[in-house]
Amino acid sequence: MKVKFLATTGIIAALYIAVTMLVAPFGFTEIQFRVSEMFNHLVAFNPRYMLGIVIGVFISNLFSPLGVYDLVFGVGHSIITLAIFILICKFVKNTLLRLIINTFLFTCTMFIIAFELNLALELPFLWTWVTCAIGEFVVLAIGVPIMHLLNKRLNFKDLI
Repeated sequence: MKVKFLATTGIIAALYIAVTMLVAPFGFTEIQFRVSEMFNHLVAFNPRYMLGIVIGVFISNLFSPLGVYDLVFGVGHSIITLAIFILICKFVKNTLLRLIINTFLFTCTMFIIAFELNLALELPFLWTWVTCAIGEFVVLAIGVPIMHLLNKRLNFKDLI
């Protein structure tokens, strides 16, 4: 692995962790607004960002009040959804469309987190899926123009 890749992966993981901890009370419950989820959009520019995001999710979830549940389901959710998204990106070349697809994909797959919260806290599955999906959608939808504009300035594809 090249030094640039390792450094960028570490920076992405650290940013994910820092942003997650800033809004921690809103990132581990049935109503989630984990602002750091915007980093998932980086994979729309280059699939190599996935590693930094997954590491960031893993370390952030070490501090979760849900313990091992969040390590299994939270990290699993990120790996599964990002892997599906990377496959989709092989067929979709338009970056803005990729960001939109990513928003809807992560919103739909929040059933994994709803299932986790149902197991861990006995929260009602369907209601929790709705509330988690809304939070995820809002964060990622706000992230679409932000990441799109940042990419024009930073060119995410070539940073890693």
